Amino acid sequence: MSNVVPLNEAKDKKLPKPDWIRVKAPVSKEYQNTRDLMRRSRLNTVCEEAACPNIGECWSKKHATVMILGSVCTRACAFCNVKTGRPDLLDPHEPENLAKAVGELGLEHVVITSVDRDDLDDGGASHFAECIRRIRQSSPSTTIEILTPDFMRKEGAIEIVVEAKPDVFNHNIETVPRLYRTIRPGARYFHSLNLLHRVKELNPSIFTKSGLMVGLGEEKDEVIQVMDDLRSADVDFMTIGQYLQPTPAHATVDRYVTPDEFEIYARTARTKGFLMVSASPLTRSSYHAGEDFAVMKANRDRLLAESSRT
Repeated sequence: MSNVVPLNEAKDKKLPKPDWIRVKAPVSKEYQNTRDLMRRSRLNTVCEEAACPNIGECWSKKHATVMILGSVCTRACAFCNVKTGRPDLLDPHEPENLAKAVGELGLEHVVITSVDRDDLDDGGASHFAECIRRIRQSSPSTTIEILTPDFMRKEGAIEIVVEAKPDVFNHNIETVPRLYRTIRPGARYFHSLNLLHRVKELNPSIFTKSGLMVGLGEEKDEVIQVMDDLRSADVDFMTIGQYLQPTPAHATVDRYVTPDEFEIYARTARTKGFLMVSASPLTRSSYHAGEDFAVMKANRDRLLAESSRT
């Protein structure tokens, strides 16, 4: 059970979901095959644990975001459906099982995320690195995207992961600074920014990525400020999606942002120099990650070619 304390208790009405946020229940054969493979490989996925609305579409395309380091988180963020409590023991076979599943699915691009593991000396950084190495050995053509926790107070953790050379290093900023105390109380906004900047310092060739949820009570100018902060940290790719309340115990939805507003956010972010922007009601960090990676890489290659001609 999650330890999340209900927020916005004064709100006694739940906003009805608009039509643009509704998705079909997963029923395809391909969805079931992906689900069965995850079970056989004893792998957790954030798709299930976080109740992602895109699971039907992604699993039908054999796209899954694997969640390593167990299924129990040491933190209790007010937006997240992952269980909180005493974490699982590390599975030493997880990197090997993950690499086998990537090969069996024939993935061109894989996304690896995790729970927060504040109980571990390195926050799980070595486990991330081993997963990357195993996939590189068995599926060398697969591009690897990681979505990490913040590794707060874990000296040397970022360096361990960067040394393994993922293609994309993603760490979500999640919300605007003003809302951190209630939405992401165990984290610090500027620590997350510094993490993303540090990755670029250590290896400029690694793409960096970060995501923001809207509909939690943020103001538009605060979202714009986050864009500027991420660009100051040299982040390449920004995602913006609608927050959805997973259970009554979690933070309530303040409002549903319209598709037109998302398009304005996307256009604004592009003007600020991001190589790639994904902004829509159903956008999530790993939604269409493979396709977006290809576009981001092409955009960087184009800019490098243009700069070499001038």
